[in-house]
Amino acid sequence: MAYEELTVAVLGPGGTGGLLAALLSRAGHRVICLAGYETADTLRTAGIRVRSETFGDFTAHVEADTTLREPVDACLVAVKHTTLDAALDRVPPATLGDGLVVPLLNGVEHPAALRTRYRPDRVAPAVIRVESTRVAPGVIEHGSPFAEVDLTGEGVPRERLDALAEALTAAGPTTRVLPDESAALWAKMSFLAPFALLTTRHGLSLGDVRTKYREELTALVEETAKVSDACGGPADPAQALARYDSFPHGMKSSMQRDAEAGRPLELDAIGGALLRAAERHGVEAPVTARLVRELRDAGH
Repeated sequence: MAYEELTVAVLGPGGTGGLLAALLSRAGHRVICLAGYETADTLRTAGIRVRSETFGDFTAHVEADTTLREPVDACLVAVKHTTLDAALDRVPPATLGDGLVVPLLNGVEHPAALRTRYRPDRVAPAVIRVESTRVAPGVIEHGSPFAEVDLTGEGVPRERLDALAEALTAAGPTTRVLPDESAALWAKMSFLAPFALLTTRHGLSLGDVRTKYREELTALVEETAKVSDACGGPADPAQALARYDSFPHGMKSSMQRDAEAGRPLELDAIGGALLRAAERHGVEAPVTARLVRELRDAGH
């Protein structure tokens, strides 16, 4: 396939969205960041500065606005679940038209909601594995030695998915197109849920959780795998534990970072969704239920 220059909107140019926006811009694509007035003004004038051992330190020029005002090839949705409804007002369906909607959100329930608002055959859910943080408007610190994207989308034309995957891979993040949307979303969910719930509940990094709370981690991983299996996702607890063990000791979940900063947590999108799926399929999930209850009781 010949190189194709894309026009990509990024809704929510934070840790994840800002990194992808900067990488795509550096690779020669036209990028329009959608954010609040002050953030958009900062991005227009100063660009996005990235600090990354993997991709280097660089500044990328981007366009920025508070609302999408023209059609784009794809709109990457990189806001938190807690702000999704309000943020989508920046992307009018009539303006987006034929463009792909590519949510990079945690959880498994958002694609259905997006398909009620945008063309169902243009909603292409993606899963990203990365640790990247916005330390100030337009300043991104990419902390993980990896950035990987799984792109999927039932009913979305394969050539559209392939074109976006090729652009992302050439820009930096290794991107693959997967045929099974549910399996792709649950692969992320079954890994993320134990990581997010336990690091947040105990206020500890992944390294401390996997040593001090190994038994609880193992029980939660096994529980999550059963729910994932019932939903058509992967179910390999040993593999999940091995992945946790391979990650840097100091790694934190985004939910934990939100808790530390006093921001609303994606507790319902992760823990709540896991419990709802468990209930639908008749799977017992007592560890998840307890952790979600304890986090809610703590004011989250």
